[in-house]
Amino acid sequence: MGLSPMAARAACGCSSAALAFFGSRPLRRAGRRPAAAFAWGQSSPYGGCRSRLAHSLVDSVLDELRSRRRVRVSAKIGLQGTKELSDNKIDKRALQKGLLLEFQKDSQRSLLAVVERPDGKKNWMVTDQNGILSSIKPQQVTYVVPGVMNFDASRIDEFLEKAQDLLDPTVLECAWMELSEKDKSIMVEEFAEIVYGNKESLESYCAHFLLSRDIVYFVKVESRDCSMYQPRSPPQVEELLRRKRAKEEAEKELEEFVHLVKSAKALPMESKPPKSSWLLDEKVRQKIEALQAYAVDACDDEQRRLAGNILKAMGFTRTSSAALKLLINVGYFPAHVNLDLFKYDVRTMYTEEVLSAAEELLVGRPDSDMHIRKDLSTLKVYAIDVDEADELDDALSAIRLPDGRIKVWIHVADPTCMIKPRGIIDREAMHRGTSIFLPTATFPMFPERLAMNVMSLQQGKQCKSVSVSVTLHPDGSIAEYTLENSVIKPTYMLTYESATELLYMSLEEEEELRILQEASSICAQWRRSQGSIDTAMIEPRIKVSNPDDPEPNINLYVEDQANPAMQLVSEMMVLCGEAVAAFGADNNLPLPYRGHPQCNTAVSAFSHLPDGPARSFANISVLRAAEMDFQKPVPHGILGIPGYVQFTSPIRRYVDLLAHYQVKAFLRGDSPPYSAGDLEGMTFIASMHVKVARRLHSNSLRYWLLEYLRRQPKGRKYKALILKFVKDRMAVLLLVEVGMQVTTIVSRGKVGDEVSVAVDTAHPRDDILSIREQPAGTEVQCYSRLFLCCDCSYILVPVILRKTMPLSSSVQSV
Repeated sequence: MGLSPMAARAACGCSSAALAFFGSRPLRRAGRRPAAAFAWGQSSPYGGCRSRLAHSLVDSVLDELRSRRRVRVSAKIGLQGTKELSDNKIDKRALQKGLLLEFQKDSQRSLLAVVERPDGKKNWMVTDQNGILSSIKPQQVTYVVPGVMNFDASRIDEFLEKAQDLLDPTVLECAWMELSEKDKSIMVEEFAEIVYGNKESLESYCAHFLLSRDIVYFVKVESRDCSMYQPRSPPQVEELLRRKRAKEEAEKELEEFVHLVKSAKALPMESKPPKSSWLLDEKVRQKIEALQAYAVDACDDEQRRLAGNILKAMGFTRTSSAALKLLINVGYFPAHVNLDLFKYDVRTMYTEEVLSAAEELLVGRPDSDMHIRKDLSTLKVYAIDVDEADELDDALSAIRLPDGRIKVWIHVADPTCMIKPRGIIDREAMHRGTSIFLPTATFPMFPERLAMNVMSLQQGKQCKSVSVSVTLHPDGSIAEYTLENSVIKPTYMLTYESATELLYMSLEEEEELRILQEASSICAQWRRSQGSIDTAMIEPRIKVSNPDDPEPNINLYVEDQANPAMQLVSEMMVLCGEAVAAFGADNNLPLPYRGHPQCNTAVSAFSHLPDGPARSFANISVLRAAEMDFQKPVPHGILGIPGYVQFTSPIRRYVDLLAHYQVKAFLRGDSPPYSAGDLEGMTFIASMHVKVARRLHSNSLRYWLLEYLRRQPKGRKYKALILKFVKDRMAVLLLVEVGMQVTTIVSRGKVGDEVSVAVDTAHPRDDILSIREQPAGTEVQCYSRLFLCCDCSYILVPVILRKTMPLSSSVQSV
């Protein structure tokens, strides 16, 4: 190939890589050229490809080329000139057998092919470079190689191999440098003549290939009868090069990150890098957090794009489950990670500002209520809670008065003696709304050193409290009450199990505990006489130790709310709430009063059901939504009392804390810190976070229940109580040993009866449980979906699939 006149003169100002294009010998493959042959920002602003002598030469070459008629090419192929064939305006008449063309296979690929024959009125059959015969539309043709007739499809590979020696994109920069100043548009054949010295078929195709795939120097423009390539302006080129370099850098970073991930994935579990190591480097942290956001479906568009690219590079599908599996496999997440903590952006840590404020309180803060605190430290005080309770905020005392009536005290921890309304710690508590109790961890509403130490009631120590004392009539109604700041000294810290044992033992020295049980019994009778509804159920409770291990220890407790100790505590809490509501009403005090309208269905409607979970389940199913008022009490139809205020958990519930602020101010003789409107707004904010906490607890509890069932021996039988029939023999069951509700088809029994079931499959991560009745009945497979509603209750929607297999049921939360 000889030097074109322009090439010979323009080469004096080009780099060595571009010079090769103007030489007389064929180029080597592009992959063998020096990588930095045309680095941006050398002696010339655009790489040093400028030649002053070339300007007039470019003009002369272009004028000469454009004045020629392509008679030789047209005569050779018997068609129109290539400018009409190469500008995407191909029709059926322009194509014929044996032509070599390029067509768009799909959005990602263009292929060379040889025309074989017509296919219908408009399409053509072609054989592409992979030897595949297919039909294409004229609109798919992107270029017809000039000067070629009767091309053999088997020689396409040879043609492409020769083209590879000429495809060096660095030549685009030189051509752009020569053409940009004159703002000259150029056709493919003209570009080939300038760059290669001729416009034969191979050179023209290479010119088309470079121009059509260039995204920096030239832009395709349509003229009236052909396609031209216009050089971009220098500012455009500079911006596009900047983007190109940024893209290349991002691709390099992605490649390095994928290599890092693959290396971590290959390591044994005990040798995987800790989570903290992924967060040290900013670029690595950005990518790992994108995967995390993708896994919980809480990512923005940029994170979605980045995570998708990582998963694609790893060979995974672009799904949240694939992202989760990858994060577990590299050791970033433990196998049983709770994704809801990330999905709902739960506050698990405290800011330095809040922690600093908490430390200041620990140093010492004067108690403004000390002068009005009553010393009740001589009373025997029982604190009864679950065995793993970290925040102890209520305790009980009782005596029998000389007239035979019972007087009880409900002592409540007094965190408001340390914190003040609208302070930094108070605001943090409001935006948490509640402590979050999960099987794997507890996230307290207050910083841990406050909540679990100085705020909590502690055995054998002087503790500040707010004591609600109530004297009962013999029928269980309130005769009189008082609210006062106090100092107590808790005598016993009991679990529900140990308290129940003491009640059964009926020891003389624990007479106060027996009096408390008697008080709870007559209070419950009084409430029933006022229309209260029994909602006591069997509830599961799980504690997981070492949750980050692949197989952590799971401790399951099934709590019967009809347990004597639990009923005792529950009745005293209700009594306290009733007394505080009465205190607020008597003193016209704004408080977060909670009520519940009477059900439209009479309690007697379910009297035919056996007492216990079956009847309670029916009662719960007809409950109406709760009501709130901040000026006066609202009747509580479920509890059967005229008013109710949550007051007994100020360390773990913000609404209780609000009630303490109001009551404590009144006891000091101060104005309440909050109006009814203030209380309503803050209760609304806190309630939003309480709903999230309930959902977190519910989802986490269900996950670990399924994990517990997954580990049980195959074929183990469970007692199940029929709670309700949904349709035909489709029943809602309560697994008595687990405390979990499921649905399946049962062949026998009625509401309240026991049946035997077995677990076939349990998948905690997929949230699926399949069970079957024992012995098997009708061979119908039953799937049910357990939908979580906005109020954190569940509804069961069954779907029946007729199939010849053992009875089974699947319950899924969504």
